[in-house]
Amino acid sequence: MASLEELREQRLLKLKKLTEAGINPYPVLAVQDKTLAEVVSAFEDLEKEAAKLSLTGRVMALRPQGGVVFLDLFDGTGSFQGVLKKEEVAEDVFNLFVDTVDIGDILGVSGNLFVTKRGEKSIGVKEWKMLSKSLRPLPEKWHGLQDVEERFRKRYLDTLMNEEVRNRFITRSRIIKEIRSCLDEKGFLEVETPILQHQAGGASAEPFTTHHNALDINLYLRIAPELYLKKLLVGGFPKVYEIGRNFRNEGIDVTHNPEFTMLEYYESWSNADKQKEFVEEMLKRLVKAVHGKLSFELKGETVDFSKKIKSVSYIDLLKRQALMENPETATREEWHLKAKQLGVSVAPSDPIHKIMDLVYKKACRPKLTQPTFVVDYPTDYLPLAKKNEKDPSVVDAFQLVVGGIEIVKAFSELNDPIDQAERFANQEKNKEAGDKEAQVMNDEFVEALEYGMPPAGGVGIGIDRLVMLLTDTHNIREVILFPTLRQK
Repeated sequence: MASLEELREQRLLKLKKLTEAGINPYPVLAVQDKTLAEVVSAFEDLEKEAAKLSLTGRVMALRPQGGVVFLDLFDGTGSFQGVLKKEEVAEDVFNLFVDTVDIGDILGVSGNLFVTKRGEKSIGVKEWKMLSKSLRPLPEKWHGLQDVEERFRKRYLDTLMNEEVRNRFITRSRIIKEIRSCLDEKGFLEVETPILQHQAGGASAEPFTTHHNALDINLYLRIAPELYLKKLLVGGFPKVYEIGRNFRNEGIDVTHNPEFTMLEYYESWSNADKQKEFVEEMLKRLVKAVHGKLSFELKGETVDFSKKIKSVSYIDLLKRQALMENPETATREEWHLKAKQLGVSVAPSDPIHKIMDLVYKKACRPKLTQPTFVVDYPTDYLPLAKKNEKDPSVVDAFQLVVGGIEIVKAFSELNDPIDQAERFANQEKNKEAGDKEAQVMNDEFVEALEYGMPPAGGVGIGIDRLVMLLTDTHNIREVILFPTLRQK
């Protein structure tokens, strides 16, 4: 079998043959009267019109049979067969096609529609034009893309050759479009906030650092848009949302990629309970849009969104699933012991709430297959959320977990500037003790709160994880077009 380099050399010779024949193999103009999907859907009417059509597409298959060449074209909307007959075109036109066209080339073809003796809808090619000569063979011609990471590095080949992968990203786009429609219908305003920030805030995560040469200052890639969006609530915008990239300098696993897409939205005159209702409404709408019903298969189990989503206490889950008798009062030593029993790695500087969360993620969250709102998180866990008025040791917040994955995080937004400053100060103590993910004092945000922010509910939804959920995909890199990888 010829090597990839040998195949490339053969194609370079064909490229030379085209140019020697006075043909530009990469012309400016491509004539396309219809997409291939349009031709397939309106074939009978177009055939009756008997008009000459110009179509374009990539050659995905070639089947020469003596004086006839069958070719399958794909243009991103659909596939269609072309038939080139030696007896119906000039000899030099036919021979140049046979001598220079390969699978992978992008062509323009012109002719009339007809049905073959085998009943296959086709276009009889009377003229053809090279639109882009491919110099490398498609993957199946050089042993395929065996390496999973190679699929991610060359995603353009992955989507070209694998319809399931291509459809997954089409579904992703549909999901985002549906989210926008849902928010727009409710009167939310889509906005954009800075990605380069003086302080990375709005979440507990280690940021990426960069440097701006002209200003000679260090900046951070945002870990969340939250603080800027809440400043807009102060600024008189009652309902705002943003769909965009966040960046966190963290490990890579099946649910984490260093850059990822988040939806965050904030609504004045609202709270966590009201957002629960809206989140449930939105998720059911998305499930119905993708699957046509309110249930779907995930990892071999049926996930059912038709019932009202139940709420369970974070503390109760730790009691039941992690077998912690008194999570609220357990000491650091007891949490370290439990983490060790579960094989959870804990840093000496990790505060108690962080160890609790690591234990929860290992022992509790994976068991939540059906849609579940997890509520009553410790106050230290969410420093931007309001305390529960009945129990100040927990915050007025919830997470939605489905299939063992956190999909949504939401809470009643803290708008008390004094309390917020104290929470930031506690976070800074954690950072000084070695917690790299702790948040820092943000004086600008506290100042904004001092002007007055309405009571509000805020929601964050991980788009990548949501797409994983709705497409039964089990690795986040499968739903990100170009995931972060180590260089080859």
